[in-house]
Amino acid sequence: MKLVIVTGMSGAGKSVALKMLEDMGYFCVDNLPIPFMLKFAQLSFTSSSNIDKIALGIDTRSGQALLELEHVLEQLTISGYHYEILYLDASDEVLVKRFKETRRVHPLADGNRVDKGIERERHILGFLRKNADYIIDTSQLLTRELKRELEKIFIEHGEFKNLMVSVVSFGFKYGTPNDSDLVFDVRFLPNPYYIEELRPLTGNDKKVQDYVHQSSISKEFLDKLEDMLKFLIPNYIIEGKNQLVISIGCTGGKHRSVTLANDIYERLNKSTMYGIRVEHRDMYKDGGKKD
Repeated sequence: MKLVIVTGMSGAGKSVALKMLEDMGYFCVDNLPIPFMLKFAQLSFTSSSNIDKIALGIDTRSGQALLELEHVLEQLTISGYHYEILYLDASDEVLVKRFKETRRVHPLADGNRVDKGIERERHILGFLRKNADYIIDTSQLLTRELKRELEKIFIEHGEFKNLMVSVVSFGFKYGTPNDSDLVFDVRFLPNPYYIEELRPLTGNDKKVQDYVHQSSISKEFLDKLEDMLKFLIPNYIIEGKNQLVISIGCTGGKHRSVTLANDIYERLNKSTMYGIRVEHRDMYKDGGKKD
């Protein structure tokens, strides 16, 4: 028997997550009235029912009934129904952008600006976020990356920590990513740009990778950076951080930074304790050859 409560901020991807869980064999119900939750569990998890996995979407659409949720959750526990809370979150800036792009009205805006509705919603849902078993920040996630994170939790049952690590390559000539937590400058490495045959290629091409890797300094840098990140990340998890952006920069963001970002991603991706993704922000801005 598996009961998952899917909740979180409006615009963070709850509906998408519910559809993905449905594909994973969950019986999904969105916006079930909160007073019905216990009775629904009792009816669903019976010997005559073939339902063994349920996902319930709960959010601020429940209105004042949301105040009853803590009591209902206590009743579920008392009745022997173990549940887990999946909380979908995103930064205020990303949520505002999503609402503007879709021209949706925030459910708690009440005619005011979207950011006011987001502020109210964070306050109302604070107790759910605090008690969540899984927090996924979708600010930088592609749909396939969210799917992968849900599979790791609900299919592979791997150990999960509420942290998404993004490794981002960029070019200093285009500016440092605004959301960077850690920034590393790899312009000290030999530059493939000055090799005519390598100039149109990117760090995703083996010839460029081989050129960057032939420098012993690159391996030493990777070893030291990996060692530092393996020290930092568990401490960020303990501190409660749920998103870490590691930015790797070179001049144009096409050769060295891409190669090193891929290397760091591969090394960190061996861990199943947290989510990890790689993004090459500026790889094609200098006219790089697309794959």
